[in-house]
Amino acid sequence: MSETVLRDGVVMLGAALVSVLLFRKLGLGATLGYLVAGAAIGPQGLHLVGGAEGKLGIAELGITLLLFLVGLELNLPRLWRLRRDIFGFGLAQVVACGLALAAVAAGIGFSGPAAIALGLPLALSSTAQVLPMLQSAGRLNTPFGERAFSILLFQDLSIVPLITVVAALSRAPADPHAAPGWLLGLYTVAAVVGLVAAGRFLFTPLFRLIGGLGERELFVAAGLFTVLAAAAVMEALHLSTALGAFVAGVMLADSPYRRELEADVEPFRTVLLGLFFLAVGMMLDLHAVIARPLFVVGMAAAVVVVKAAIIFAIALAFGLHRRAAFALGLLLSQGGEFGFVLFNQATAARLVAPQTASLLGAVVTLSMATTPFLMRVARRFYEPRAKADPTRDDLDGPDKATPASAIVVGYGRFGQTVVQMLRGADVETTVIDRKAEQIDIAARFGFKVYYGDGTRLDLLTQAGGKQVRAIVFATGRHQLTRNDLADTLRAFPQAAVFVRAYDRRVLVDYDGLDLAGVVRDVFESSVLLGRRTLTTLGVPQERIARIERAYRLRDKERLKVQTEKGLLSDEAVALVRAGGPLLEEGT
Repeated sequence: MSETVLRDGVVMLGAALVSVLLFRKLGLGATLGYLVAGAAIGPQGLHLVGGAEGKLGIAELGITLLLFLVGLELNLPRLWRLRRDIFGFGLAQVVACGLALAAVAAGIGFSGPAAIALGLPLALSSTAQVLPMLQSAGRLNTPFGERAFSILLFQDLSIVPLITVVAALSRAPADPHAAPGWLLGLYTVAAVVGLVAAGRFLFTPLFRLIGGLGERELFVAAGLFTVLAAAAVMEALHLSTALGAFVAGVMLADSPYRRELEADVEPFRTVLLGLFFLAVGMMLDLHAVIARPLFVVGMAAAVVVVKAAIIFAIALAFGLHRRAAFALGLLLSQGGEFGFVLFNQATAARLVAPQTASLLGAVVTLSMATTPFLMRVARRFYEPRAKADPTRDDLDGPDKATPASAIVVGYGRFGQTVVQMLRGADVETTVIDRKAEQIDIAARFGFKVYYGDGTRLDLLTQAGGKQVRAIVFATGRHQLTRNDLADTLRAFPQAAVFVRAYDRRVLVDYDGLDLAGVVRDVFESSVLLGRRTLTTLGVPQERIARIERAYRLRDKERLKVQTEKGLLSDEAVALVRAGGPLLEEGT
């Protein structure tokens, strides 16, 4: 037994290494490499490894760990802010795509119940593919990434209702031991409430205790225990294990140990997620594909095209720009891993034959294989000017920096002014930027800029964050979350932290943090331009000064109201109508 496991592990990891290296070199992404490697070594390929379903069950822990890490990036206020996208956009996507694909299935000969049982699972997208892609591109915390995540989260929440729908359509004899749908829903609510209570009263004190001991091994064990315990509770109730891990992550999102948890869990997530895609590739029924290639290819194309078109239309209805809507449609157009679960449910319910379920599994796998290609197209729309080149090996990282008194993160139009003023006062400054092109331009003018993501605590530490007196975040929009700043303040208590804020929404988000200063991007320059315009129009300087003071006072008053009662509260709107500052970016 142990010899077989060891041999399988060697074969799978060896095949993954070769295939992923090759596909990375070709620019096709790791996911497609794992899928092809799995198909090659699986029972339908060279038959070097068997037991694909058993390995898939273990590898699904990768999805569980992924959702836990995503949960750590969110907290309850942020989730509440996303409620419209989760329950509005997400619901519309699942229902519209499910019914449209059910109509496609009915059009090629499936009965009504069978078409619904197949169409709804095909409406789900691949969380395991999409979220890591957004994370690696640094887009998960942007509005575009949040929309994609909201849809994927609702899809995960919809597993229980979809299983209930399939059970209601079942042609099999009723299982007297099966729980009814309403009871599963009740279990879900109870489990989520229980996990919230456990996070607050059990896990947070546990991590505080372990953090005081300073034992790294205990921290790793506690992190994995948290994820697995949450998943085990959900599995015992026949619910989504990934949802349980996500809730556990959200409960620890405001924990001071969030960064340590991310660092400890991430390696396990990476390995298990790779194993998951290997197992999916191993389960690909190549004989079924060869027997009916036109059906598999045609159905996979229909899934991608129908979902992309519908998501594009819904995104436009929810206010997304045309380019972002098109990119979102491409990003979520594939079938998802939970489709395999629901196809098995449909087979057990005698709605479809096992051979048909195998064919649909091949359809989902093939649609997932299109994602790396579609992502390359999508990036042209949601990331049109991204030119950072992480493959450059001639750029010095922050670990090469000499001791300094200040660190400036971001060397764009804003950061350059800050840096030149600091150097004008002979303040030794370390500058970090993650755009290779920006670093090259700075070098031409004689300025040394270090390559890296300066919002990461490990890179700030390497740059001398424990010794500097000031840290200035001059980064652009959406690159710095409230949790990132809170972690920075805890990690470098001796440093005064200054932040560039894009608009008043960011100011509201940062409220309550012990920051040395937050400067709104264009506030002062806008006031200056207003003063000069009034001067040109002949308004007396004394009156201009009074107007400016009144404007600043009303702006401060409205900001206080928005912080306490919400950006679009009636009180804030009333202040604008009374002559206060106009709305910025829709707020």
